Amino acid sequence: MAIKEENSVVGIEYELTEAGKSEVLDSNKGGMPLEFVMGKGQIIPGLEKGLVGMSEGDSADILVKAEEAYGQRDPEAIQKLPREQFEGIELEKGMQLYGQGQQGETIQVTVVDFDDDSVTVDFNHPLAGKDLMFNVKVVSERDATEQEAQTGQVEQSGCEDGNCGCSH
Repeated sequence: MAIKEENSVVGIEYELTEAGKSEVLDSNKGGMPLEFVMGKGQIIPGLEKGLVGMSEGDSADILVKAEEAYGQRDPEAIQKLPREQFEGIELEKGMQLYGQGQQGETIQVTVVDFDDDSVTVDFNHPLAGKDLMFNVKVVSERDATEQEAQTGQVEQSGCEDGNCGCSH
């Protein structure tokens, strides 16, 4: 059965590199598969599009252009903030910090520079502006249940017997 654009529950193993480079940026190979419901915006759009039509057991290299990954870098996302907002933090250039956005969502910033008065941070995703290469293997694929299709949450089956990797 091939993966559909919507309402397929898919489990993948992946290895992520920046296109044209060999350094692995992220991987779940050898671990638990990444499971998600297609069409719910749970993974970057370009990867989701690349999976459509694949079947369980298929492997592929999927090139995702920056526009369909984390977008282009936005120069306005680099901001100078008062140093007081970072009290108690031992700052280093390049360090990643996490905070809360205006809607309560978790946001990640990168420290670009700092002095005694201010801290320059970059609100762009670290992979913004980069083309990405995903080496993926589809390890599972099935139709979503009605509840999964509505909520976008993958139901964990078999947990009651303790054989699914859930912690009890």
